[in-house]
Amino acid sequence: MTNSLVIRPVARNDYEAWKPLWDGYNAFYGRQGETALPDAVTQMTWSRFFDAYEPLHAFVAESEGKLLGIVHFLYHRTTIHIGPTCYLQDLFTAEEARGKGVGRALINAVYDHARAGGANRVYWLTQESNTTARQLYDKVAEKSEFVVYRKPM
Repeated sequence: MTNSLVIRPVARNDYEAWKPLWDGYNAFYGRQGETALPDAVTQMTWSRFFDAYEPLHAFVAESEGKLLGIVHFLYHRTTIHIGPTCYLQDLFTAEEARGKGVGRALINAVYDHARAGGANRVYWLTQESNTTARQLYDKVAEKSEFVVYRKPM
């Protein structure tokens, strides 16, 4: 499958193929049914990919005309580096594409974009229980010792 795999920026006409992957990602994290994201959030997220003033970016993995995966990432400043830092926010592959190099290819595309943009690092978060994805993450990055705290507003 990876021989015909193309990683590219999302295009406006990808919405119908992107949306099921986005919905699958959100379902994985329990955002479905009564806890689903409002459609306004999905529509705003989609529009941000095409707004040059937004630091949010999206790539898709495509093979033989079918989208098999998505990755969303953004850049932000920090107090400890001059250049930007890249946060890989969302990564999801279709079930039939898992274990076939799609996730790794999407991560590598973010690495390449970040490197070209002068970023000092790429980082992301996942749940401790996401053992399948963590098998890949342990191969392509270093696990941080930081603990995440948050407070909803």
